[in-house]
Amino acid sequence: MSKSSPIVFLVDVDDTLLENDCIQADLKHHIEREFGTQCRDRFWAIQEELFEELGYCDYLGALQRFRIEHPYEPHLVTAANFLLDYPFANRLYPGALDVLEHFREWGRTAILTDGDMVFQPRKVQRAGIFETVEGHVLIYIHKEEALQNVEQRYPAEHYVLVDDKLRILTAVKKAWGNRVTTVFPRQGQFALDPIVLASYPAADVTVEHISDLLSCDLPDLITGRRFPATRKLMTEPERTLHSH
Repeated sequence: MSKSSPIVFLVDVDDTLLENDCIQADLKHHIEREFGTQCRDRFWAIQEELFEELGYCDYLGALQRFRIEHPYEPHLVTAANFLLDYPFANRLYPGALDVLEHFREWGRTAILTDGDMVFQPRKVQRAGIFETVEGHVLIYIHKEEALQNVEQRYPAEHYVLVDDKLRILTAVKKAWGNRVTTVFPRQGQFALDPIVLASYPAADVTVEHISDLLSCDLPDLITGRRFPATRKLMTEPERTLHSH
């Protein structure tokens, strides 16, 4: 086991650092252009079926299943290349890599994400995320079920978890309690879904954009209070209070 650190930052990828909704839109457009609308809809149905099965988007797995239904479709090669060669760096949220660098000034910073073991690492590498965190990347099937392994690989007195999914933040908070500060950037379809928002308790800290974290100091982030007045970051209960 590694020596315990005072603090470790764990940061998600999709819709936290990368604007995944735009990546999906580009993929849909590409498939429609190459295969037509009917095949686009069928591919996306397969992708959503896999998402329900796995809990993460497996685009390459969806292409494999799509291939079974269309074994002689020549454009499948271009679709796979489109995914693997996609310019992910162009889909980084403003300030995303700067936030990782900001965290690294305070402590070890690692990526904590779900996904397959081909496309997800490719995405992290091509976006410049892998280099920014010096290769500290954890990819699981269900990260909220792998917390013991996370602790073994990155032992810490306290963790800061940044994730766009309240479901994940809630599960980790339940497991780690006061040892973790949960940070919820309201970005992407899951973070803006009113049903999802009503289904889980608020995170310790809520921000509208990942770049908002550049304006905070470490004590402010840990406690979720006393953020700079010029760009005050409020926890969800504070947002509710101020909205009335």
